[in-house]
Amino acid sequence: MKAEADLYAPVKAFLERLGYDVKGEIRGCDVVGTRGQEPPVIVELKRAFGLGLVLQGIDRLALSEVVYLGVGAWPNRLKDVRKLCRRVGLGLLVVVHGRVEVVTDPEPYAPRRNAKRLKRLLGEHARRAGDPNRGGTTRIPIMTAYRQEALRCAELLALHGPLALARLREAGDVPNAARILQQDVYGWFERVSRGTYAVTDGGRAGLERFGYGGADGRIGRAASEDAKPQG
Repeated sequence: MKAEADLYAPVKAFLERLGYDVKGEIRGCDVVGTRGQEPPVIVELKRAFGLGLVLQGIDRLALSEVVYLGVGAWPNRLKDVRKLCRRVGLGLLVVVHGRVEVVTDPEPYAPRRNAKRLKRLLGEHARRAGDPNRGGTTRIPIMTAYRQEALRCAELLALHGPLALARLREAGDVPNAARILQQDVYGWFERVSRGTYAVTDGGRAGLERFGYGGADGRIGRAASEDAKPQG
């Protein structure tokens, strides 16, 4: 489509086939269709999807609950665009080669709570020691609760040499030590005998990278007094 006005005729014809009386440029609205006593259909037209169009559509919701955004090209990240339109109660039409495709219809949005994701969110918040990350930071590793626990394991092993899993859990207050050492996501640990692990050079490098003692200054400290080497 060369211009927004080129979208008008296909949208008008589409709505007229549905029984609407359609007129353009009514009190600032690009397209307005009426059908009996129903709320009017309002369509705002743009060559491409963008924030300005969304804001325009939201403003039109003060006039009618049936508001569509009409664009002349398929949006990038269509799944996310569809989700955005649904969340703000807007419909979306795509007009390509004179054909109107209904991506989503406007309807009140009632998000379904994801109990599993919420549990993970609250679990991570509860397990993370201190507040080691600055909100909004990008391109640097995030200090997750998992990484903190891995650092606790690495520090105890660096301080005391190889330790049995049971002793490591008791000494360092790391309830997930078995999973962390067995999965070895970061390549920090090696098994030296059954149930007994040591820290690798990569683990020592990780301790240096993230600051020996950890972001909260407590990794392994409280446990170091009574931890004894085993194996």
